[in-house]
Amino acid sequence: MIEANELTKRYGRRPLRPVRRERRAKGDPNPVGRLAVDRLSFTVRPGRVTGFLGPNGAGKSTTLRLVLGLNEPTSGTATVGGQRFRELPRGLRHVGALLDAHDVHGGRTAEGHLAALARTNGIPRRRVGEVLGEVGIAEAARRRIGGYSLGMKQRLGIAAALLGDPPVLLFDEPVNGLDPEGVLWARGLFRRLAAEGRTVFVSSHLMSEMEHTADDLVVIGRGRLIAAESLADFAARSPRGGVTVRPADPAAGPDLAATLTRAGATVRPQEDGGGPLAVTGMAADRIGVLAFRHGIPLAELASRGSSLEDAFMELTADSVEYRKAEHQLKGESR
Repeated sequence: MIEANELTKRYGRRPLRPVRRERRAKGDPNPVGRLAVDRLSFTVRPGRVTGFLGPNGAGKSTTLRLVLGLNEPTSGTATVGGQRFRELPRGLRHVGALLDAHDVHGGRTAEGHLAALARTNGIPRRRVGEVLGEVGIAEAARRRIGGYSLGMKQRLGIAAALLGDPPVLLFDEPVNGLDPEGVLWARGLFRRLAAEGRTVFVSSHLMSEMEHTADDLVVIGRGRLIAAESLADFAARSPRGGVTVRPADPAAGPDLAATLTRAGATVRPQEDGGGPLAVTGMAADRIGVLAFRHGIPLAELASRGSSLEDAFMELTADSVEYRKAEHQLKGESR
């Protein structure tokens, strides 16, 4: 598992002004610097594809770098299998990662780049050809990377992540630059890796792609955790969506509403005392299980149209760091 526990990262400590000294003296935990990650705790489990979502500037890339030991946390911990990544020998055998497809020497060939990684991590040389074939760029193995398109560099980055056949994989915006066939291929790859029991953590801005790929979500805004739950439960939070549920016996409506409310759902009152209930904050499958456990037969259980994008936009609205001016938005609407 990947585990973050109260993970915090602050950049740019500056000399304290008097007011900041006063704040620090009063115990203010954030007296100086820019807070990129703020007491972030979550778990990414094996056998699942976990999507990592958040607005621009939310702290996603910083969090991934903290997990990989590329940045040192200000406080808190990030571990893989109970250990810090820096403590793991031959790291690519434990964790494979693609953080930036451009972060590779353009004068090297793909084959040379992967061969160097294999040698320094004690990985058999034959794996170079295997992963190049798996990602579909074997024919370009001896071309210099500087001449690669973005899509080819993404494939090379994925090949590097797969090189050590690791149980844990992290990908930051891995489908940027891929054509539709490439996006479909990447989606299938992530699903297959998870089906093999690996831990797959994927950061992306493409909500539609996450809907087809992720099982679970970790959603952050301004460095803080917004949600860590299944994709279905997160999408069900949107007021535009939700679930329509109607008990077979209208008299059981109040009991069902109370049961769902206690479990954390939001239930709108019945309009006529016997009509269907409108439920948000809980997926249809969980509603069905709760109704069954409490002996309440259902006559209707249907998810209303809602997308992951709807839920994401509504739940992260207060965390958007880069927002257009109101007059610009009005101008665009005309």
